Amino acid sequence: MAVVLDKSHRWRVIAAHLGLISFISLIMFPFLMILLISLRPGNFATGDLIPSQISLEHWKLALGMSYQGPDGQLVTPEFPVLLWLWNSIKIAAISGFIGLVLSTTCAYAFARMRFVFKAQLINSLLLMQMFPTVLALVAIYAIFDQIGNYVPWLGIDTHGGLILAYTGGIALHIWTIKGYFDTIPVEIEEAAKVDGATPFQAFRHVLLPMAVPILMVVFLLAFIQGIIEYPIASVLLKEQNQLTLAVGSKMFLYEQKYLWGDFAAAAILSGLPITVVFLLAQKWMISGLTAGGVKG
Repeated sequence: MAVVLDKSHRWRVIAAHLGLISFISLIMFPFLMILLISLRPGNFATGDLIPSQISLEHWKLALGMSYQGPDGQLVTPEFPVLLWLWNSIKIAAISGFIGLVLSTTCAYAFARMRFVFKAQLINSLLLMQMFPTVLALVAIYAIFDQIGNYVPWLGIDTHGGLILAYTGGIALHIWTIKGYFDTIPVEIEEAAKVDGATPFQAFRHVLLPMAVPILMVVFLLAFIQGIIEYPIASVLLKEQNQLTLAVGSKMFLYEQKYLWGDFAAAAILSGLPITVVFLLAQKWMISGLTAGGVKG
């Protein structure tokens, strides 16, 4: 049956497309500005919107390659950007995986088991998330300074210490996964147990496969947080070769010498691992975010 459309329908569609294009342009404009600054000769934050000359000098430095400057001198990379990027990926991936395992098991306990002070404990986790991380920086430094006296690889200026600090912030992840577990009927696990499965087998082979979308969402959120986090990393990491890219990039903007072009190239590099992980997990991300939005 043919659908008869109102004459104004076409204009509403055109207006909707124009609105969406304007909205996307507004979102993409800062990224394009950073990209153009990284391709502009010299280290200037301001200038022509479209550079008259394209230069790859900032990208060569970011990728660890030397280049010949306008005066004929060889310019060598001042900072190990690729090493910082690898440190960020390693710390974010390990802390995200450990945090996912801990938050999943904790969420299962809160969703399926009965124990005393259960409501108080889960509410206290939510309460702790309300305080900004920067309020605990002094305590975090003091704690890891003491831990380093007994376990050096978990102390100050170690990646193990930073990973341990990141895995402590899983309260919101527990709430997110618990909310998803609550929407899965417990009768499915009980049916598996009737067929002979142990509680762990029912958890491993029945519940977890059904919760893959929300687990991927939680891992991606933890991974992004590990890549972009600055306050804790800036307190715990000191040596230049130990820094993450978020902390190391600050060295491009020291007083009397602002290397905006180098900073822009490093900033775009920091977004690459997040983009790759998002593309790999896109299939589960869409269903996980949709389910989380509908089921709560």
